[in-house]
Amino acid sequence: MNTKTFRELQLVEPIARALDEKKYEHPTPIQAAAIPSLLAGCDMIGCAQTGTGKTAAFSLPILHRLFENKKRAAPRGARVLVLTPTRELASQVSESFKAYGRHIRLSHALVFGGVGQTPQVKALRNGVDVLVATPGRLLDLMNQKHASLKTVEVLVLDEADRMLDMGFLPDIKKIIATLPRERQTLLFSATMAPEILSLAKSILINPVEVQVAPPATTAELIDERVMFVAESNKKALLSHLLKTDEVKRALIFTRTKHGANRLVTHLEKTSVQAKAIHGNKSQTARTAALKDFSQGLCKVLVATDIAARGIDVAGITHVINYDLPNEPASYVHRIGRTARSGTKGVAISFCANNEHVYLRDIEKLLKRSVAIDKTHKFHDATPIPKSNAKPVIRGRNKRFNKNRRQSPIKKSA
Repeated sequence: MNTKTFRELQLVEPIARALDEKKYEHPTPIQAAAIPSLLAGCDMIGCAQTGTGKTAAFSLPILHRLFENKKRAAPRGARVLVLTPTRELASQVSESFKAYGRHIRLSHALVFGGVGQTPQVKALRNGVDVLVATPGRLLDLMNQKHASLKTVEVLVLDEADRMLDMGFLPDIKKIIATLPRERQTLLFSATMAPEILSLAKSILINPVEVQVAPPATTAELIDERVMFVAESNKKALLSHLLKTDEVKRALIFTRTKHGANRLVTHLEKTSVQAKAIHGNKSQTARTAALKDFSQGLCKVLVATDIAARGIDVAGITHVINYDLPNEPASYVHRIGRTARSGTKGVAISFCANNEHVYLRDIEKLLKRSVAIDKTHKFHDATPIPKSNAKPVIRGRNKRFNKNRRQSPIKKSA
């Protein structure tokens, strides 16, 4: 569909006014493709990366539906349920609903773990129009009879691939089993693993398929490089890079929580303002770290994959993979945090001698090689090992290991 403006989508006036106030005039490709079908009530499976505008693609037609069909939510219930993998993404989605629905009198609730449940129970007591939640905490509240989903009209599974990675599939199935069969269901995922397609087939009815880019492709605006470096020289190489004028705001990925903490300690000793964000941090600490990073009070944010999902901070000039991910699809999620909204960005990956197998997996997924940067003084010319054995990674989440996908990508129809 060649929609040129949001006005052509014929959203109700209060929503159109909110978009005008945010100076949103032209929909992104996924918004232009998805919104008409969702307004028509179709189920949908969408393949899209973070940063493509998919939150607005589903929230705008949902708000339109709620405005057109006003009714009270059932006590402890919700008319719309959005499930997300992380607290940060849940907060981001909730804020989007509030922003686009600012001229519509709708009730919202945000439910996730890591904080006390009392305010969440109170918010749900009289029922809400829109409930955004992470699966674990929502299931806890359901088991305590604080939440009932018998009257949900629309279900959204956002970033389904990451929820699968994090071991939430059993919780999701339990939640879905309590929903009415008559509902509109939307599933969004950056990759289309067999497990995702199987889940979609079991819960969607004649879905419209929307794919705005091939699965797990990267933005053309990102300058990607890999730097071969000995593990013992990674910290020195990182310090060297962060001293350059080009690095204004850097998001750095480590494989473990403890690795993130150690790296922040090292950076602070070298007078680099840095904060860590990972699953062991309290929600208050994670929110504060994100705020400092987004406002420029710290130059560097060090994150693990799970904690970083949902981070949408403008102006990230560099993504640095201090540790290469052992899931190739995670590479795409990571580097997609830079080069947002048409800007350019840089993605640099450190590759130690025992990480070459991960680089091969990433390049196999991308169907191309990543350019090697040999210009830095820490370049490691050690021959690449021929063994295909995966290195042992300590500190991994056992629940994640159990549910790890063996094949992260499947071409969608």
